[in-house]
Amino acid sequence: MNEKKIVVALGRNAFGTLFPEQKKAVAKAASAIADLVEERYQIAITFSNGPQVGMLHTAMTEFSRLSPEYTVAPMSVCGALSQGYIGYDLQNAIRTELLDRGIFKPVSTVITQVRVDPFDEAFSEPSKVIGRYMSEDEANAEVAKGNYVVKEEKGYRRIVAAPKPIDIYEIDAIRALLDANQLVIAAGGGGIPVLQQGTRLKGASAVIEKDLTAARMADMVDASVLLFLTGTEKVALNYRKPDEIFLDHLTVEEARKYMEEGQFEAGSMLPKIEASIEFVSACPDRKAVITDLSKAKEGLSGKTGTVITAV
Repeated sequence: MNEKKIVVALGRNAFGTLFPEQKKAVAKAASAIADLVEERYQIAITFSNGPQVGMLHTAMTEFSRLSPEYTVAPMSVCGALSQGYIGYDLQNAIRTELLDRGIFKPVSTVITQVRVDPFDEAFSEPSKVIGRYMSEDEANAEVAKGNYVVKEEKGYRRIVAAPKPIDIYEIDAIRALLDANQLVIAAGGGGIPVLQQGTRLKGASAVIEKDLTAARMADMVDASVLLFLTGTEKVALNYRKPDEIFLDHLTVEEARKYMEEGQFEAGSMLPKIEASIEFVSACPDRKAVITDLSKAKEGLSGKTGTVITAV
């Protein structure tokens, strides 16, 4: 029996923005995950929630605007809501796919809180645009509350910090579920960012980069592989240019070199490369794999995808 632990990070292509789209998309993700279950890996899954958390934030803000007696939901609450409803769809889709293949394996979603540093420089340099478009008056009201806004072509939008993950509070539960041979969905959207204040955890107005949290979770459960399932089969140099080159393998040294050259797009491939470097650098026996969602099994077996190793 293959008892290796793997952490699978599902990119935004695994989910649609609208509810009907998401239902169809998670079925494809479930099929890819079931292929890996058949290979008898212990699997923890995390996922992107960018469009969904923005949709929830917009909906809750509009609701408070139409019904002033209700307050605007904080970003941390929107993150928790997105973890719950995406996890609900995903775990049910995986359960169905497994049962259709004659496999009984419990699937659990863990609402996950991730500690961030209140002094992280990201809080003074927010970078994640989120939520609805606002008028200038509404934007000024947000600024008066201490929030950041950015002006775009269609209007103003909130912009929040993207601090680095430090610790995962529910990691013991995640480990216990993996050891009980359950499939675990955790740290969705990078986890709910929280600040530790004594015994209290306070939600932060931020979003955490999902790929960095995936690397942290993979390290904390001692996974052997960190698998990024995205919209491209392999990492490329000179992406979408005439001299584009697809890569089968990258060492940490090579990955850092290409990062310095600006080869990887921020908010897309760059965080996956950064997370891969962090994960494999901690242990020479580990590897990270980046490939397309439809190629999960082939990527894990080394038949396609880009493999990142320490050397």
